[in-house]
Amino acid sequence: MINKILNETELEFHLSEPSPALVDFFTRLDGDLAILGIGGKIGFSLGQMAIRAVARSGVKRKVYGISRFSDTGVKEKLLSCGIEAIVCDLLDRDAVNNLPRVKNVIFMAGRKFGTSSGGECTTWAMNTAVPANVAEHFRESRIVVFSTGCVYPLATAASGGCTEETRPEPLGEYAQSCLGRERIFEYYASRHGTKVLQFRLNYAIDLRYGVLYDIAAAINEGRAVNNSVGSFNAIWQADVNDWALRSLEHCGNPAMVLNITGPETTSVEYAANRFGELLGKPVCYSQPVSGESGYLNNAAKAFELFGYPRISMGKLIQLQAEWLLQGGRTLNKATHFEVSDGKF
Repeated sequence: MINKILNETELEFHLSEPSPALVDFFTRLDGDLAILGIGGKIGFSLGQMAIRAVARSGVKRKVYGISRFSDTGVKEKLLSCGIEAIVCDLLDRDAVNNLPRVKNVIFMAGRKFGTSSGGECTTWAMNTAVPANVAEHFRESRIVVFSTGCVYPLATAASGGCTEETRPEPLGEYAQSCLGRERIFEYYASRHGTKVLQFRLNYAIDLRYGVLYDIAAAINEGRAVNNSVGSFNAIWQADVNDWALRSLEHCGNPAMVLNITGPETTSVEYAANRFGELLGKPVCYSQPVSGESGYLNNAAKAFELFGYPRISMGKLIQLQAEWLLQGGRTLNKATHFEVSDGKF
């Protein structure tokens, strides 16, 4: 049980702590592991968790971290913890074809923003052309594909959220390109027999960014909390990492779909009011009445496979408030959870 997180070293330790179930799975998993797009927000902690699980399992395996590494500091951090970092532009098919073929792949590469400001073509290239390169090269691998709950239609809290059986209705070019990513992997899976799992996530909580950070920071800085979307789902990033790695055991053909989020559907106003109490600050909202619909997912299937997340929403709110009160660093990467028109 985490009582308090005092600094980034402690935060990264907790975000990369493997569960006993993951360590046990790694004793049975065959082959090396490649994490593509490891340079993003979640990648380092996931890679570090994989290395720690490898060490505890006692089974030798290589963990490759593959990215363009525009931030060279990330590459150095990966190397220091035992990950074999490989610089690769995944849009370059020849470069992808030179990557080591491994039995296990976590695909995290993608682009979210710029779909309403002239960057649409780059988003489509990253979210559909890159998957084609990767799916062809790693056609004999198990592939866990990071995706998003934004491929679903908007839902109300009363609905219980979208399940894996809900038909995708992506709104806006970002969500459409994400469904495109899934369809590309499905196509190559049908062509080559590749085993795939579509990992539909919303939203990961790392105290340096996330829905809770966005809400708490607005209150701490005296800004109105955007309540145009009235509710959200979220999950501790350590559980995201753990479940992504354990999802390698559940890749299938046809591709399996799995919603990944916490069990709570949390009211934006509830979270904001709690932050107001914990931060000692007044709370105001952008709208007189909260919106009724948003990107809400039902992750009951994931709970059947992996159990419940290790940290509750109430505890996450407490940890987030403490992080701000002690001046914890931010990554300055807003989630834009309040978007309901598909324009990111």
